[in-house]
Amino acid sequence: MTIELSSPKPLTLGQAWLVLVVVIVAELMDLIDTSVANLAGPSIRADLGGGPMTLQWVLSAYTAAFALGLITSGRLGDLIGRRRLFQLGMAGFTVASLACGLAPSAGFLIVARLFQGLFGSVMIPQGLALVKIVFPPEHLRRALMPFGPIMGLAMVAGPILAGWLLHLDLFGSQWRSIFLINVPFGVFAAALGWWVLPRHSGEDRNARLDVRGVGLLTAGSALLIVPLIQGRELGWPAWTYAMIAAALVVFGLFVVSERRSDHPVVTRSLFGKRSFVVGLLVVGGFYAALSAFVLVVNLLLQSGLGWTPLQTGFALIPWAAGTAAATLLSGAVLAEKLGRANLHLGLAIAVAGLLGLWWTCAHWGDAVTVAKLTPALLVTGAGSGLLFVPLFDFILGDATPEEVGTGAGVLNAAQQFAGALGVAALGSVFFARVGQPSAQSYFAAAELVFGICAGVYVLVLLLVGLLPRRAG
Repeated sequence: MTIELSSPKPLTLGQAWLVLVVVIVAELMDLIDTSVANLAGPSIRADLGGGPMTLQWVLSAYTAAFALGLITSGRLGDLIGRRRLFQLGMAGFTVASLACGLAPSAGFLIVARLFQGLFGSVMIPQGLALVKIVFPPEHLRRALMPFGPIMGLAMVAGPILAGWLLHLDLFGSQWRSIFLINVPFGVFAAALGWWVLPRHSGEDRNARLDVRGVGLLTAGSALLIVPLIQGRELGWPAWTYAMIAAALVVFGLFVVSERRSDHPVVTRSLFGKRSFVVGLLVVGGFYAALSAFVLVVNLLLQSGLGWTPLQTGFALIPWAAGTAAATLLSGAVLAEKLGRANLHLGLAIAVAGLLGLWWTCAHWGDAVTVAKLTPALLVTGAGSGLLFVPLFDFILGDATPEEVGTGAGVLNAAQQFAGALGVAALGSVFFARVGQPSAQSYFAAAELVFGICAGVYVLVLLLVGLLPRRAG
């Protein structure tokens, strides 16, 4: 079987699966890199020096730069070629990872992390667009099936991998190995991508980039993402609220600019599609609650119970296993048979899992064990896993090749901003409830946040009812 593209040499289905391998490697590199640096923070500070704020930016620089570049990079892929930008992003990400691993100072490491996030934002939006282009509709759902398990496993595997590498201290590299490990994978993915990625992928050679729109979007995103990342750590000083207010003004100017532009940064036709507009709200709510859930579980187990990051990672394996199993079931059977009801089912199960965690914490308190946490974590992961494959299929299923790159960038940006907002808002709620730290106060705070996350999922469940009954 061959897959017809605008390329003079169409891809075979086997080559399309190799494209998926390249994209999955890119996703893994990004997902793991967002979590491993947190575990290595004390080791980085001991080696390179710097105060708490320096360390905070070592951890946050990647997230900030990644979120800033996503939408513009998605649009650039539509204009000048997704293959070209994916390869540029992969090469830059690999070189930046090498620079992080060889960093002689904290300042150098922060700059390298910024470039790592920026190149990641160039690479990631092209991946989903390439997968959607090279696979015909009858194979697309199967192609998307690995993403859910990979996301769940990467969130758990990141701390485990980092803890293992720090423990091994390969060649005396200490924390540096968590960045250097990206290099061989990046070289492999870049080489394979050079061979299999389609040379023509629906880009519009006649379109132009709206520089004014890009400037406004970047400025607004920076004004929003910086206080969201730093606000909770600093106790929400006045300047964080001022920046958020300024961000809303700049985003308003961006909307006005987009309406007048002949070459908008975000393809306007996307916002005429109910599936995309509603989908943005669904993605925002879902990932805000999911990110807050992951944060709070880690804080509860590490700060409340004194478990090590490695022990916490192993404790989260049931959640990752539930995510992986449900994603495979959804992609293989349920999404096709149930349509939109599959999303409702997943959210309902996730709500049951969160309420189960709330009951487990309330009932057992600091006597909780991994075995007692396992049922609720398994159910929560299973509910989330049912959404990963069909959700993006519903949102981008009817997007044209000209829209899919921008759409993927907007969705990834919405996911990043929602995650940062969920962590900032519910993280603040959590620490306000903790007050004077003790095991009991950590459990009381976790119960509150799990209840809020369950409520957010109920609201998302209602929003899902506005999506089409079947994916496009």
